[in-house]
Amino acid sequence: MVGPVSDDEADAAEFAPLHARTSTLHRPVDPLAFDWIRLIFVRDGSAILFSEFGQKPVKSGDVVLLGANVLCGSEPEGHITVTTIYADTDYILDQVRWQYAGFLQDRLDAQGFADTLYTEPAQILRLGEDRAGMMLPWLDEMVARSIDGNFVRDYLRMQALWFQIAYVIAPFIKVSPVRISPSQRAHIRPTLPRDRRFAPLRAEVRQAADLLRANPERRWSLDDLAAAVHLSPSRLSSVFVEAYGKTPLAFLTMIRAESLAKYLRETDLTVTAAMQRVGWHSRSHASRLFRQYVGLTPGHYRRLRPHPV
Repeated sequence: MVGPVSDDEADAAEFAPLHARTSTLHRPVDPLAFDWIRLIFVRDGSAILFSEFGQKPVKSGDVVLLGANVLCGSEPEGHITVTTIYADTDYILDQVRWQYAGFLQDRLDAQGFADTLYTEPAQILRLGEDRAGMMLPWLDEMVARSIDGNFVRDYLRMQALWFQIAYVIAPFIKVSPVRISPSQRAHIRPTLPRDRRFAPLRAEVRQAADLLRANPERRWSLDDLAAAVHLSPSRLSSVFVEAYGKTPLAFLTMIRAESLAKYLRETDLTVTAAMQRVGWHSRSHASRLFRQYVGLTPGHYRRLRPHPV
C-alpha cells in the first residue's frame, strides 16, 4: 500500500516517533516490510491488498493496520490515494503501558499485555466513508506537520492528533484472549507491537540483519551468523528477537519472500529459478512460506504482473 520510502521519510522516521505522508499510487507495489507500525487510510480509489491475511480488496473508508516487519503489497484498481501514519513501536508500547497503568506494574509488563491482546499483525479495519471522512482534517494536519519536520515544536499537537485518530479506530481493531507463546511468535512473525526492550539496537544485531539482507541466497545457519558477528548462537537469537520480534532465520524468510516477489514482478525468471535465486531449493517449501508471508502463492503473484502492451 506504500511505495519505497523517500529520503525525507527515512529521516523523519529516524528522529520522530510519529510521521505521516499522503500519496497516490497507479502501479503495483511489491510486498515491503518496514520497521514501524503502519496505519494506512484509504482516501480515494481501491486496490487489491496482499499480506498475511491473504488477498483482500480495500477501498475508501478502509484502514489497513500493519505491525512492524510485516510484508504487504498492493495492486491498485486504476488508482488509490492513501495517507500512511508511521508509528514507532516503543512509542505505542508506552501508550499501552499508561492506558492500562492500573493493571501493569511497569513498562516492560506492557509487552506481555500487548502480546495477549494484539495477535494479528495485519488487519483491515472497515470504518466506512463517513467515519473515515471525519479524520481527514486530522490526517492532513499530521502530514503537513510531518513535512515541516519540527517535531520538537509540534510534539504535543502531533500527539493530540494521534490520540484523536486512535480513539476513532480503536474499537475496530481485532483483539484476542488467546495468547501466542513468545517462542511461537519469534519463529513465525512479530506481534503488534514487537518487543525492543526500550533500548538501542546492538551493533551486532544490526550487522546480522545487514548480512541477511545482503546475502539472502546463502544457506545460513544460526551458528554461521553468530560466528560472523562474534556472538554465541543463543545470545544472538535472544537479542535479535528483542530487536526485530523474529528469530534471525524467520527474519531471513521474510527477506527471501520480499526478494522473490521482486523477481517475479520485475524479471522473466521462472518461478523455480527465482526461488533458487533467493535461496529456496524446494518449490513446495518455498510456496508455503511465501504464501504465509505475502498471502498469495508465487504462481498467483506472478500472474499479477502487468503484460506489455
